[in-house]
Amino acid sequence: MTLATDARVAPVRAATFVPTSRRRRCTDGAARILVWASVAVALVPLAWILWTVTAKGLPAVASSTWFTNSLSGLSATTPGGGVYHAIIGTLLQGLVCSVIAIPLGISVAVYLVEYAGASRLGKVTTFMVDVLAGVPSIVAALFIYALWVVTFGFDRSGIAVALALVLLMVPMVVRSTEEMLRIVPTDLREAAFALGVPQWKTIAKVVLPTALPGIVTGTMLAIARVLGETAPLLILVGYAPFINFDLGSGEMGTLPGLIVDQMNNPGAVGADRMWGSALTLIGMVAILSIAATLLARRSTVRGGR
Repeated sequence: MTLATDARVAPVRAATFVPTSRRRRCTDGAARILVWASVAVALVPLAWILWTVTAKGLPAVASSTWFTNSLSGLSATTPGGGVYHAIIGTLLQGLVCSVIAIPLGISVAVYLVEYAGASRLGKVTTFMVDVLAGVPSIVAALFIYALWVVTFGFDRSGIAVALALVLLMVPMVVRSTEEMLRIVPTDLREAAFALGVPQWKTIAKVVLPTALPGIVTGTMLAIARVLGETAPLLILVGYAPFINFDLGSGEMGTLPGLIVDQMNNPGAVGADRMWGSALTLIGMVAILSIAATLLARRSTVRGGR
C-alpha cells in the first residue's frame, strides 16, 4: 500500500520532452521568411516574362490564320499570315534530333550504370558528358558548321541544325536516364541473375522497363529545352518565310528564327509577329513540360517501395 502511494506521487522517470527554446523558434521563423522571400524574388521575373509575352502575343495568336498560314508572299508591313511554316520546321528539326539523341543518350547511360563500373573508359565517358553539357549552343553550331559544311561540303540545312541540337540534347538524356537507372533496386537485377538470365536481357526486360517513366520524362524535358535554341539556326540554316519540308537543303522557317527575323522589322506588324511567335514557342515548351510533369507522377520505379 505504501509503494502504490509513492508511485502516484513521484514519476517513474523524468520527462524526456523539452520545449523548444525561444532562440530556436526565432531562428526557424527567420529561415522560413528568408526561404519564402527567395521564392518570391525568383518568381517575379518569371511572372513578368509570362505576363508580357502573353499580353503582347495574344492578339497575333488569336488570329484565325495564325496556325494555318505561312508568311510566304507577305511583305514586312502586310498584316496577316501565320507561323505554320515555323511550327513545321521546328517540329521536323526536333524530330530528327530526338531520333538520333535519345537512343544514343540512353545507350551511354546504360553503359555507365550497368557496365562501366570504376573502369577508365567509364571515367573518361563521364568526364566527356560533363564537358559536353557545358558547351554553349553557338560552339556546338560552329563545330557542326566546320565538320558538316566546311569539311564534308554539305549545304547549310535543317539536318545540320538537328546535328547541332544532338550535341546539346545527348548530355541531358544521359544524365536523366543515368539517375533513373541508379534508383532501380539492385534486388531486381540479382533476382534475374539468380534465375540465370543474361545481363543484357536483364537490362532490356527488367531494368529499362522499370525506369521507363522517368526516362520518358527526362527525355521530354530535354526536347523542350533544345526546341528554343537559336544559335544553331542562325549559323546552320537561316530563316525562310515559307514551308520547307526538305531537311537536306534550303533555308527553313522555325519559331526562334522567326522571332529573330521579325526583330529586324521595326513596324507594328513585325512586333505582333515577334511576340506571337514567342508565345507560340512558350506554349509548345509548356505542353511538353506539363506532359513531362504528368509522367513524373508515375515515374516511381516499380518495385522500389
